Formats: sequence, structure tokens, C-alpha cells
Amino acid sequence: MEYQYPISMDWSTQEVIDVIQFFEAVEKAYEKGVEREVLLERYRRFKKIVPGKADERNVCNQFEEASGYSPYRTVKKMKEEQSHVIKVR
Repeated sequence: MEYQYPISMDWSTQEVIDVIQFFEAVEKAYEKGVEREVLLERYRRFKKIVPGKADERNVCNQFEEASGYSPYRTVKKMKEEQSHVIKVR
């Protein structure tokens, strides 16, 4: 991994950790699959930290540009499928 996670200086240390855990779950969904419940829990926490749609889009786009992994596609797949493991191809 040769990129940095997008973080805000306004977030607490715990919020930064929680946002990074969400992005790590997105990475895992692409690399080998992630449990749906884990992804859902981390996304819900992410939404408490980044509640606005515009802010969410901005942070997720920054992450996608840096990593190549799309949080949008991952969350969309999680919402559409009820499988135990979410795998993005």
C-alpha cells in the first residue's frame, strides 16, 4: 500500500481510526472479500463521522483516487446483495 488515507484535522483520534477501518474493509472487499456485517458496521460508523452526502463523496473520491478501490461500489454491492461475504471484482 503506497497511499495515504484521506483524513480531516477536525476528526478525533478515534474517528480517524474508525474511518481508516472502513477504508480497510473496502480494500478487503476487493482483495479477498469482507464479511457483510463487518462492512455494514464500519460503514455506519463512517456515516456518523461523515454524515453529509457531499462530504462523503469527497472523502470517498479522494480514497478511490489514491487506492483505486471504490467505497461507492463496495457499499452499493453490500446494499444490493444479502450474501455473507462481499467481494468486489
